[in-house]
Amino acid sequence: MTISVAKSDVSAPGSPYRRWATLSVLCITLLLISLDNTVLNVALPEIARALNASPSQLQWMVDAYAVVFAGLLLSLGALGDRIGRKWVFMGGLLIFGGGSAFAAFSVSPDVLTIARATMGIGAAALMPCTLSILTNVFTTERERVRAIGIWSGTTGIGVALGPILGGVLLSHFWWGSVFLVNVPIAVIGFFAALWLVPNSKNPRSARPDAVGAGLSMFGLSLLLWGIIEAPSRGWSSPIIVGSLLGALVVIVAFIAWERRIDHPMLPLRFFASRRYSVAISALLLVLFALLGMFFLMTQYLQFDLGYSPLEAGVRIIPVAAVLLVVAPLSVWVARSVGTKYVVTTGLVLVAIAFAMLSHTTVAGTYRDTLAPFVMVGVGVALALAPCTESVMGSLPRSQAGVGSATSDTAMQLGGALGVGVLGTVLNLRYQNMMAPVVARAHVPMSVQKLIDGSLEGALAVARRAPSKLGAELATLARRSFVSGMDEALLIATAVVGVAALVILLSLPNHGSEFPEGSDSSDAVD
Repeated sequence: MTISVAKSDVSAPGSPYRRWATLSVLCITLLLISLDNTVLNVALPEIARALNASPSQLQWMVDAYAVVFAGLLLSLGALGDRIGRKWVFMGGLLIFGGGSAFAAFSVSPDVLTIARATMGIGAAALMPCTLSILTNVFTTERERVRAIGIWSGTTGIGVALGPILGGVLLSHFWWGSVFLVNVPIAVIGFFAALWLVPNSKNPRSARPDAVGAGLSMFGLSLLLWGIIEAPSRGWSSPIIVGSLLGALVVIVAFIAWERRIDHPMLPLRFFASRRYSVAISALLLVLFALLGMFFLMTQYLQFDLGYSPLEAGVRIIPVAAVLLVVAPLSVWVARSVGTKYVVTTGLVLVAIAFAMLSHTTVAGTYRDTLAPFVMVGVGVALALAPCTESVMGSLPRSQAGVGSATSDTAMQLGGALGVGVLGTVLNLRYQNMMAPVVARAHVPMSVQKLIDGSLEGALAVARRAPSKLGAELATLARRSFVSGMDEALLIATAVVGVAALVILLSLPNHGSEFPEGSDSSDAVD
């Protein structure tokens, strides 16, 4: 009797057990996507050796996933609103799992790149659906803010745990294991979603906006590719300038088209809401800070402090652990004292942490980074969850899919900008300090390019050089790298500090500008 009642409670559409079980399915799926953003980086050296991949081919393996992912978010988020979020979510699991299996057994760099693009399609279907399903399952504000806090914590911890998972798998299995591990999780998630996740869609969905979907995919793909490639090719490179200008033209055309038609894929009236538009901007800047810091500090931990990729990943855990704990609590605090005060506090903490990290020296230790890491975790948690709640709470539930996709796109662009902009500042400073010394050494051009290219390359040359010369080169390279990293972190401090001031002045504290009502009701199965 007891088992029968519990089973009925869980399967009942309005059951609280079913709501929280649904959230667990969504968060596990979200963790899968977040992990995949960073887990590949650890496996790239093994993949390069196994598949005889060139640096440009390795770059495409990374870029193919990110570009397709970001380019399709808006279109697939809108598709979920139209045909049903559950079906798009389950389709995304099948595509992501299939692409992962395809990637694990790839026999060439080109095949792996195609597999990674396939995984990007699946991720673009999954990510906006996780948040839009959540919003329609947790319909009361009290439960929704708690659920969004847990969702936000999962987003952050996935990014940090990727290198750790990759390191553990590579220490026991072959490189394909970093992809193959996704398959059983996707299969379990598919059948759990089939049973637990209710379907919802916009009952007043208009006909598809094919032109808008095409323009958004093309424009966002061009933009993200340009940002990702700029640090290695140079921001003034003709192909990068062409990509960014092309993206600008296409995005302007997309906006003009969406303003013109009566059934837009992305209703631009959403951006008239300060709560929505300012929170979207804040999410972009939060991911700019978080992923930009990870990019800089994982290199510092490995190349200056001498940790292995796995050891460096473990030392990032304080950021993830604090984020996971604080994010669910931040939405409760925001309800009491106001969203903008909590988000502003979070960004101020991140700015202070970056300012502390900008004083890092080559003689520093991990202990010097620990307090700033904890502050970044707290700061990102305080900003991420309340901003996500502001975005989703200011929209009608009928258009939660496209609203979620917009915030997801902002986060993807923010993360890419963090790596691209801060990486460029680091590289320019590093090269400016290294180039004169290397030029005076009269080394072959191939060696000079290796030294100028990165700290990793310089250290590789130093290991092969005579002991005294090698030690001097390694010291100079580390000093140049840390100087560039400090400069990048100072710029990030200024960006996040200005963002905190703008949020304080612009973000509304409470209230929904699209209140629940007839327009917000979804068809739920």
